[in-house]
Amino acid sequence: MEPNSKILIVDDDEIIRETLTHLLSKGGYQLLFGENGEEGLQLAMEHQPDVILMDVMMPVMDGYEACRRIRAIPALAGIPILLITALDDRPALMVGIKAGADDFLSKNIDGLELVARIQTITRLNRYRRIVEQQDQIEKAHQELVRSYEKTIEGWVNAVDIRDQEVEGNSTRLIELTLRFAQKAGIPPEQMEHIRRGALLHDVGNMGIADTILLKTGKLTNEDWAVIRKHPVYANAWLSPIEYLKPALDIPYCHHEKWDGSGYPRGLRGEAIPLTARMFAIVDVWVAMLSDRPCRAAWPESEALNYIKQNSGMHFDPALVEIFLSMIEIEKAL
Repeated sequence: MEPNSKILIVDDDEIIRETLTHLLSKGGYQLLFGENGEEGLQLAMEHQPDVILMDVMMPVMDGYEACRRIRAIPALAGIPILLITALDDRPALMVGIKAGADDFLSKNIDGLELVARIQTITRLNRYRRIVEQQDQIEKAHQELVRSYEKTIEGWVNAVDIRDQEVEGNSTRLIELTLRFAQKAGIPPEQMEHIRRGALLHDVGNMGIADTILLKTGKLTNEDWAVIRKHPVYANAWLSPIEYLKPALDIPYCHHEKWDGSGYPRGLRGEAIPLTARMFAIVDVWVAMLSDRPCRAAWPESEALNYIKQNSGMHFDPALVEIFLSMIEIEKAL
């Protein structure tokens, strides 16, 4: 135990109290004294000691009952209790354990043993508290993650509701992107970041005016210039959020093209993040196979041909091979 730790001694025998005081005097501990279980309980509630040394056979309230009362109080339940007893029969010890005692000391007290037992039991109790605190931190972290996930889902729902053309595509995009990532050998620990990136890929569209985003006629060059800003908006909104930084590559870079003709930065080849190169294929594939107000879904054979034709231009050739292989395998199942 650390110096200045509080030890509560509860014993009706003055000689035992003096003996314990002498044995513990060099440890720098703060000692508190009670003469029966009732006093011990009151002192424990007032001072919340680091450890309690308590006699079994006492007037007013014995050590067993005091143990039970202490363990019933949440604020005191974790305090180590060592019962000091002249009893050496097993039934008496079992009563003490059931009452909540952590350990026992004989009244024929050895000074070194006393200090060692106190240090051991308090050290174990400290480790237990550390574990409990870590558990609490982990639970709080998980709650925070769930809160973030609900917020993300809310953003995506807002995008889907606003843009009827992409409504319902999010689930298909995520599932196919994760299968593709697994096929491409992406480590499992990155999958959650990829899922979030796929989920948020078009969140930047929330910054595009309805007059442009929902326009039924032909888009002008000025309209396209505005639409091409949606990855920039996504980056501006998401990059300050530390939690989402590992997922940012897809929302920011999925419109970049292998030959450098994409946007917003005109990245070329492997300068485009791998997850964005992967998602670019999936995004186009799902879009081609989906009905739109302006056109019907493409036949799968035409969509496959489009992906092949744009390998080395829009898409990473190595990833195209992996994707097409995956589609052929899934078709065969």
